[in-house]
Amino acid sequence: MAATGIPCMLMRGGTSKGAYFVASDLPAEPASRDDLVLRIMGSPDPAQIDGLGGAHPLTSKVAIVSRSAESGIDIDYLFLQVVVGEAVVSDAQTCGNLLAGVGPFALERGLVAASGDTASVRIRLVNTGDVATATFALTDGEPEYDGGAAIDGVPGTAGGIELEMTSGDRPLLPTGRLTDDLDGHRATLIDNGMPVVLLRADEFGVDGTESPADLEARSDLAAAVERIRLLAGPLMGLGDVADSTVPKVILLSPPRAGGVVGTRSFIPTRVHTSIGVLMAASVAAGVAIDGAVGSDLAGRAEGEVFGIEHPGGSFPARVRVAETDGTWHASSTSLRTARKIFDGAVFPRPRL
Repeated sequence: MAATGIPCMLMRGGTSKGAYFVASDLPAEPASRDDLVLRIMGSPDPAQIDGLGGAHPLTSKVAIVSRSAESGIDIDYLFLQVVVGEAVVSDAQTCGNLLAGVGPFALERGLVAASGDTASVRIRLVNTGDVATATFALTDGEPEYDGGAAIDGVPGTAGGIELEMTSGDRPLLPTGRLTDDLDGHRATLIDNGMPVVLLRADEFGVDGTESPADLEARSDLAAAVERIRLLAGPLMGLGDVADSTVPKVILLSPPRAGGVVGTRSFIPTRVHTSIGVLMAASVAAGVAIDGAVGSDLAGRAEGEVFGIEHPGGSFPARVRVAETDGTWHASSTSLRTARKIFDGAVFPRPRL
């Protein structure tokens, strides 16, 4: 393996970047797989100088893809977050941005077949059990990465990829309550594909215009956010989240650029330079429910499209929420883009 390398495709998915693998090209045993992934990505070195990682959580990601044995599902997608600066690989969350590249990657690797002008791939998100449908354009049976779709946080334009997500029977509000009191703050705990904690930014001395670097420099803010995150974990059924990357904590503020609500997202220690696909879906679902944190700050949505403002611009999240017998559920559709950057073999470090 060290001599011949491991087949790998480096792709930008949405506003993230990661290494994509076919599952059969990696060890099946999790500990062996994670050891290999660390050596491929370059952790625990904080610069990841000897691997593919880009020294930031948004560029230290891995997608593992395989044909699915589930009825009605084409592809299984396992997401791994490789922690920068630590020898840690987490499968506690999924990633909706890398999800954008899964359908095209599966077609490139022959895991699915498609013909005509478009492909539609049903994807099971192994980390969460959610199911997504990715629809994208084809040219001569291959993914068309070029196009006119623009997303904030990514330069230029590319081929649009529509992601429709359903969460099945999982409740939108894990505690069954619109709000919970955490460390003296009113919080909404919500999971529309990504478990997040919604808080008002002004309660933390944040007005919603600060840069990620400005917020990361505030040790008092980081400590306050982490206290709340640790309290939220057990309430959301996640257990002790001290060493986990979920839930995310999102500070909400009034919109300033024509969107529905402003966000600054802790993921969990760094502040996102934009916002993740499923994080945006969870925010949109939350502010769509009267009485949830942030619903009073929210501007008017354009139909089912919620413009979620973030440090890099705005994310249009199309979300539908409904209450049945006292339980809230949601479904969402997002427009993303993806691009194949490199396809070849990666040569891992021989040891950590």
